[in-house]
Amino acid sequence: MAGWNTIERIRRIERQIDELGFKFAKSEHSTWTDDHGALSLVPKDEHALPIYNRNAELFVGSLERLEDWLAGVRWAREYDGMLKVSNVLQRARKEQDERNRQMVKLLKSEKNTLVSK
Repeated sequence: MAGWNTIERIRRIERQIDELGFKFAKSEHSTWTDDHGALSLVPKDEHALPIYNRNAELFVGSLERLEDWLAGVRWAREYDGMLKVSNVLQRARKEQDERNRQMVKLLKSEKNTLVSK
């Protein structure tokens, strides 16, 4: 059942990318996509991966290359954890700090806009 195995493979990858804060998308910034059916990963919503713009394509390529890329991300996170460089809680804290920084910047910008009117 090669078809069913492919569906299960895609579902597994979707779970992995969701946990990392991504979603599948059609690449908007690459001509390689049209010829090869490449997919891309972008932040899944405005709260995920706050350091990136919403249209940032953090990966573009085939499903096979995506599996390799995800293995590299997993390895890097595990290695950082072994070195005690970072962990899930530290990463979440830094991401929240970035969201807070962006919110303060937005509020200051809106305040300046209202004051200048």
